[in-house]
Amino acid sequence: METIGFIFGLAGVALGIMSQKRIAALELKLKELKVIDEDYSSGEGI
Repeated sequence: METIGFIFGLAGVALGIMSQKRIAALELKLKELKVIDEDYSSGEGI
């Protein structure tokens, strides 16, 4: 049972990292298009 939790935990971490990278890319694109302010930050980067 612990193995299944470990696997799901690793999958969750991987999903979180991928999501953070996509959010950062989207934020950069929105800054380039001047949709959001240049000094806007959604949070800490990885």
